Amino acid sequence: MTMTGDKDRRTDLCSRFTEKATAVSAVVRQIATINDAFAYCANLCGTGQEKIIAAPGLESSHYDLLADQCGKNGLTCINSGMRGHLSGVDIGFTMADIGIAETGTLVINCPGEELRLATMLCEYHICVLPCSKIVRDAFAADQQLRTYMRKAPNYTAFITGASRTADIERVLALGVHGPLELHILLLED
Repeated sequence: MTMTGDKDRRTDLCSRFTEKATAVSAVVRQIATINDAFAYCANLCGTGQEKIIAAPGLESSHYDLLADQCGKNGLTCINSGMRGHLSGVDIGFTMADIGIAETGTLVINCPGEELRLATMLCEYHICVLPCSKIVRDAFAADQQLRTYMRKAPNYTAFITGASRTADIERVLALGVHGPLELHILLLED
């Protein structure tokens, strides 16, 4: 396939992913750099409001950049000790391993508890998804998913939209079993 063909295919997958994720109440934005993601995160929290951002699983250089951005805005950034903040994490910040265009689903391999908690216990979940990691459907992710399953302990999260349930008198409620909002930042790479 030519470079133009690859770019067109990637653009089509990003568009399809955005369409499907938006249909399930996710907020989807395009970003040019990882620093744009950190600024987005800090801006979502506001300034000086004693909010906590949990970002376990980030490589240390990225975590340092996010923590610096948070510090400038008067926010607390943590990458461990999630159990000590079970009721006080405002934003969970993660990186997706796979995006499934067919359903607008994020796939995050979460081998450790800290990352699992960051995706579930926050009010807002911000997830960065590199456009190069978006695949057509789950079948196209088969090989990578098999690799995750071979490593124990294994926990792989499939996240499609904000947390929702209709268990209570058949009325749709958001944020009951997880984040109230899901923000997906599509990173051009």
